[in-house]
Amino acid sequence: MSKKIGTKCVHSGNIVDDKFHGSISPIYPATTYDYRKTDTYPRYFNTPNQLALSRKISDLESAEDSILFGSGLGAVSSTMFSFLKSGDHVILHDSIYGGTINLVNTEFKKFNIDFSYIDINDVDLLKSTIKKNTRIIYFETPTNPLLQIVDISLISSLAKENNIISIIDNTFASPINQNPINFGIDLVIHSATKYLGGHSDILAGSVSGAKEHIDKIKKSGINYGANLSDYTVWLLERSIKTLSVRVNAQNQNALDLAKFLDENSLIKKVFYPGLVNHLSHEIASKQMKGFGGMMSFEVTDKINSEDFVSDLKIISPTMSLAGVESSITSPSKTSHKKVDPQIRKKLGISDNLLRFSVGIEDIEDLMLDLDKSLKNNVR
Repeated sequence: MSKKIGTKCVHSGNIVDDKFHGSISPIYPATTYDYRKTDTYPRYFNTPNQLALSRKISDLESAEDSILFGSGLGAVSSTMFSFLKSGDHVILHDSIYGGTINLVNTEFKKFNIDFSYIDINDVDLLKSTIKKNTRIIYFETPTNPLLQIVDISLISSLAKENNIISIIDNTFASPINQNPINFGIDLVIHSATKYLGGHSDILAGSVSGAKEHIDKIKKSGINYGANLSDYTVWLLERSIKTLSVRVNAQNQNALDLAKFLDENSLIKKVFYPGLVNHLSHEIASKQMKGFGGMMSFEVTDKINSEDFVSDLKIISPTMSLAGVESSITSPSKTSHKKVDPQIRKKLGISDNLLRFSVGIEDIEDLMLDLDKSLKNNVR
């Protein structure tokens, strides 16, 4: 029986409680098992809860297999280093998460791994950047924090033509809105801390793809030791049950708020792929089922961005994103703080840019909160 994604969120990957017949997956917190009967060990990613959650995420992403890590960046680094060696080359979209940029800039040089940051939407530039030793093309869509859209099918086709592994960070979209494997991408990464967890109380990461690729990542991951505790795995499995409900509510709220802010004279620009004036709205419409709960907007010089954020009553100033509660942050002070200021400016990340993670509150309350704070802080 073919199940739709909301049903998969609830029922895929559950552990049947045969002993006590409970309606939810039991937790198996043991860190040691009878070696005569099994090689189960948490660091091997093969405890009952780890395997069950991997099946759930795989089902949501149309993947053969998945693996779980202690954080999103743990998933990124473990995946990268599983396929790279000294002398290899990586192409990265120049508009990606600041933590990933810092990982590449800091760690790749230690191992003589070459890398190029480019606008991978420029097809000619992408083709000319590919080298004989290029092993990975890495990108996000929508991007953090400017919500740029990358044509997934185009990237996957170019990667396959050149025998390159394509890796996407699908965090901002979530599996509800976008399934890159269906467009030919090799590996899909999530910071499960965000939408998969959804309640701002879980730190985790995941990678999904073909079993051949996941097996390779597992072999390296065992050495890196970045696995999750089974209690966190169980909490994440529980949270994903409401993923479809949460994300669809956030999709609708974000679209309404993007239109609301786009019409406000105190807002210079709104970055949201659901707006028809977004540069890549047509591409987003083809590859996304919903436009997500993330947006960014730039206030005009009439508004002091710090005072505006401080005056909000419902929307909270927090670093992370994708919780059921709405939150707002300054990328130049958080996610891209470690990025060189000149590069931030080149990327379009100004000090007046604010990233807005839309929650599931009543839309009228969110609109009123934004409107009041904007009016109160005109200078």
